[in-house]
Amino acid sequence: MTHDKQANDGFRGRLRGFLRRFARARRGAVAIQFAAIVLPLAVLSLGLIDVNQASMSKRTLQDALDAATLIVAKSSASNNAQADAIGDAALVAQLATLSANDGTLASSTFTLGGTGNTTVLADASITVTPVVANLWLQGNMNVGAHSEVLRASYDLEVALVLDVTTSMSGTKIADLKTAATSLVGQVVKDSQTPYYSKMSIVPYSNAVNVGSTYAATARGAVPAAKTITGASWASGTAMTITGITKANPAVVTSNGHGFVNGDRVWISGVSGMTQVNSHVYTVAGKTTNTFQLQSTNSSSWSTYSSGGTPRATKCQATNCEVVVTSNGHGFANNAWVYITGVGGMTDLNSNDWQVTNSATNTFWLNGSLGPSYSAFSSNGSAYCTTNGCEYQRFTNNTGGVKIFRISTCVSERSTNPYNDLSPATTLLGTNYPASGNPCLTNTITPLTSTKATLTSAISGLSASGSSGGHIGVAWGWYSISPNFSSIFTGTSLPASYTAPHLKKVLILMTDGEYNSSYCSGVIAQDSTTGSGSTSDHINCNAPNGNTYAQAGLLCTAMKQQGVIIYTVGFQVGSDTNAQTLVNGCATDAQHVYLPATGTALLDAFDAIGADIASLRISK
Repeated sequence: MTHDKQANDGFRGRLRGFLRRFARARRGAVAIQFAAIVLPLAVLSLGLIDVNQASMSKRTLQDALDAATLIVAKSSASNNAQADAIGDAALVAQLATLSANDGTLASSTFTLGGTGNTTVLADASITVTPVVANLWLQGNMNVGAHSEVLRASYDLEVALVLDVTTSMSGTKIADLKTAATSLVGQVVKDSQTPYYSKMSIVPYSNAVNVGSTYAATARGAVPAAKTITGASWASGTAMTITGITKANPAVVTSNGHGFVNGDRVWISGVSGMTQVNSHVYTVAGKTTNTFQLQSTNSSSWSTYSSGGTPRATKCQATNCEVVVTSNGHGFANNAWVYITGVGGMTDLNSNDWQVTNSATNTFWLNGSLGPSYSAFSSNGSAYCTTNGCEYQRFTNNTGGVKIFRISTCVSERSTNPYNDLSPATTLLGTNYPASGNPCLTNTITPLTSTKATLTSAISGLSASGSSGGHIGVAWGWYSISPNFSSIFTGTSLPASYTAPHLKKVLILMTDGEYNSSYCSGVIAQDSTTGSGSTSDHINCNAPNGNTYAQAGLLCTAMKQQGVIIYTVGFQVGSDTNAQTLVNGCATDAQHVYLPATGTALLDAFDAIGADIASLRISK
């Protein structure tokens, strides 16, 4: 320690001595040496101005190039020429505020790379005029930048849920087609490797039409009709009547009639005493050639006369109802059946009948009157009429009876309504639409990367029907849910929620009015204005509540699964329910769009398409 201190003290002393001698020096050599040191130091210090200028220009160029490269990546450019044209224009726009001191754009190139053109590579340079160095050097400095952007760093599964209700008629549906077609072009890429981009289309009106391909799996198979192989009312041969007395009871003469007491007979074709015709009577007091019409007083009737074709025919059923033959039909007493296609006895067709006296292979049609119908000539069909059958017979909102046929549309399920549980576990609801508010013709398009399939589906959209918007929301979710593998298969099968590099997105477009909810597959009586005639509503309320509430709960459940939701409220105006739905369903406020015109709708869809394809700079 003492030695080090002594050394340091000695060094400081020598330094002080040198400085005192330098200060006393008057010789020119020292001054010249000093000048030789100061001049380079000054040039170096001033040159830092040029270095700083070049650094700032490089940062400006890099920011502009990054932005331009992102624009190319989000574009539909599929070759280098397209990429370069888009990139050059974008870069010039980004550098529009570049001052003369910042430099001048010298060159730029944008190219596509990677399998399937998934990467955009960009290089650019600017020329910067130096401030100090230019005093003794000629020429400018060249500053360069490089950028790379991944065009698709994740797989995309996008559900596009579209309102095609009656309120969308005219220019609104035309505007929707334009906007949706543009969105397909932005989201679905031509190359599907190494990352894929798929979209589903879910049009909705009063319900969602899943088509015959998926209907049975979604809401359950419809029980097959039972074949009717026969229908009759008479038992045995009609017996000729030769006379009827005016008495109490009336006595009929019919030689060898073969009836027994208690038989029920139908009398027809009698002349004179026409009051006896077209009625069913009970046989009493029978003899070989006569029988009484039990409890029938004919004293005041006209007198029987010859002529015509007077007949007495034994009934198979108590009141000559039609007895249907249908082997193994399975219909229980008091059930209702709907009959179609019977030949000859056509009065049975397109009517509902209550079953009585059901046996293994036969049943009676309560209220039918066989003698008034033509004879059966060819087979027909008998259908059950409860929810899930081909036809449903129900009491409507005004107390009347209606019969609607099932469609390939589906409604909400009353059990597990707010999750995406597989229909193999809980079936979706049936749909029995009224003729004035039918199942929409447009069916769903499951996930596909084929643009032509998607644009064709959009082109064919037509507006009709009331609005069960919650069902559209549900099927948008189902179309990207891995739990619906019992319906969607192959390339349309959605990936797992936890699949790496995957985004699931739902876009809900609506013009705001939701009015139709369901009970037992029929529009419920508590549905609101716009849901069709109240006489076509079933006499029960929707068990899950109104359609707005159901839609909101579905959106909440989806977001909990990580689904990103965009909402587009097209001309919703000041409708409070619609605004609540649009704002509450979306992922956040930045995912809400409220266009008021067709042009604004196109802009909204384009903005969503760009956002979905939002990319990150890789270098």
